Amino acid sequence: MSFPDNFVWGCAAASYQIEGSTQDAKLSGESVWDMCCKKEGFVKGGDTGYVACDHYNRYQTDVEIMKSLSLQAYRLSIMWPRVLPEGTGKVNAAGMDFYERLVDSLLEAGIDPWVTLFHWDYPVALFNKGGWLNSDSSDWFADYVKLVVEKLSDRVTHWFTLNEPACFIGLGHQTGNHAPGLQLADREVNRAWHNALLAHGKAVKTIREFSKKPARIGAAPCFLTSVPATESQRDIEAARQYLFKIRDNSMFNASWWLEPVLSGKYPEDGLALFGENGPPIREGDMDIISQEIDFIGCNIYHSVTVKEDESGQPEVVSYPNDYPRTHFNWPVTPEALRWSSKFLYERYNKPIVITENGLSVNDWVAVDGEVHDPQRIDFLTRYISGVKEAIKQGVDIRGYFQWSIMDNFEWAEGFSQRFGLVHVDYNSQKRTIKDSGFWYKNLIESKGSILEATNPLQHWPSDAGA
Repeated sequence: MSFPDNFVWGCAAASYQIEGSTQDAKLSGESVWDMCCKKEGFVKGGDTGYVACDHYNRYQTDVEIMKSLSLQAYRLSIMWPRVLPEGTGKVNAAGMDFYERLVDSLLEAGIDPWVTLFHWDYPVALFNKGGWLNSDSSDWFADYVKLVVEKLSDRVTHWFTLNEPACFIGLGHQTGNHAPGLQLADREVNRAWHNALLAHGKAVKTIREFSKKPARIGAAPCFLTSVPATESQRDIEAARQYLFKIRDNSMFNASWWLEPVLSGKYPEDGLALFGENGPPIREGDMDIISQEIDFIGCNIYHSVTVKEDESGQPEVVSYPNDYPRTHFNWPVTPEALRWSSKFLYERYNKPIVITENGLSVNDWVAVDGEVHDPQRIDFLTRYISGVKEAIKQGVDIRGYFQWSIMDNFEWAEGFSQRFGLVHVDYNSQKRTIKDSGFWYKNLIESKGSILEATNPLQHWPSDAGA
């Protein structure tokens, strides 16, 4: 079985991670990541996104590379302070023009632009007014979204509101590992979370109202996912329960995002956990948050393995020390996409789009001038085979976006992690398509049929040492 003819094959990237030119006042205002990059020790090695991959000046070359790899779609993001240096008010025409040129170049190359409206580069000017803690923050975002939609919706039909609130709220406002680097108490974290959910809902309404073409709208959340230790119904049900359970006060619980957006209510177990420190819900908020979306996007890199314990409850199975791991030290869990998409589809009956999936490999340009990354090819073969299996079982998966088209600035890890299908030499800015890039091209052109040559899940240590 090959993938459906209308299945979308793409790659993804984010503005701050690749564009650069963030320190030129003529081009953009500062984001919270610019702010945090100036803080000693915040980013590994003192790396910054000020230049990154210089995509701002090299986008035409990058689009040509995408075309050469037969990409059907490219998930890009708009840098909010590049368009609105103060977050609101006066538009930076040069910044908006860049995104118009980028979209036009993609369309000319036969690549459909899927636009993410927020991928973590929050304007410092608005952070100084309270950022996501300010009750006006969702209106600020809606006004920005209206501007972008009015400019691009004659050419763009697929939109993502927010990328990974669990990271920009959970890591940015709870643990402090990401920008803006805050470590707040649960009450304030949930205030920021609730305002971000309101921003999502208002963005959906804004896109629907002002889009010049019929729009397809989703978001790109991330959360801790789970796979069953075995194919037994008991372990499958345990993994399903674990996925949708509120386990702790972190923002990486799937239901803390999915239930408000798709069901119009926060999960009861989460409200009970937080008590008086829960989200500040006002009348009408949940109606705004639960605006109808067209698909569930999900960013998935790895999962925990779960089995049913002797008392009938979900139990996480520990991975042994010799278990396969990526350069980021994330466990390689090949069936993550299969089971996560299945559980989400069964619960919410919405089409699924895999909006990010990939791995970091410590690869480099070899003596022959090429970049050989067999681990990435193996990883993608195994994970995408899980997508194929889910489709075979009736899950409505509409597309897959590999992360990332090119190596880039990996947030607090700086340039120490390489996720790209294209290698970037950050000194010379030379691009080199990796072996995995050519493999992905063949995968797209074969509509996934090259996966049929092997059984990539055979002999995998799926029991995780259970």
